[in-house]
Amino acid sequence: MNRTKPVKRELYYTHDYEWIDFQGSVAYIGVCNFKLSGIKEIQKIEFTGSIEPVRQGDIIATIQYDDYRIPVHMPTDGKIISINDMLLTGDKELLLQKPETDGWIALIVPGKPLERKGLLQMEKHNY
Repeated sequence: MNRTKPVKRELYYTHDYEWIDFQGSVAYIGVCNFKLSGIKEIQKIEFTGSIEPVRQGDIIATIQYDDYRIPVHMPTDGKIISINDMLLTGDKELLLQKPETDGWIALIVPGKPLERKGLLQMEKHNY
């Protein structure tokens, strides 16, 4: 019997269909399913590779399928501490299959972990 404790999600969205899930002093970030509409496969994900703090709205990755190039923006100021290994090792389809859970893009340390400026809660995010 699996008795793992469910993870409490503190999920917010950007106006450009990225999401951020605050988990105390860190947060997972990714893209919403809506932003990937029409994409049949992911051919390439390019990461900017910045080790410096990243500003809210900066492009941190680009998802490519044929002529589509979908930018992924940083939802809040912070520092990227890791990229989802599953996406790096070739299982890019995870991003299409589970974009708002296991298909997260990066783990970050938010510059201001309690600030939610410019972010929308689920009930206020329409897509």
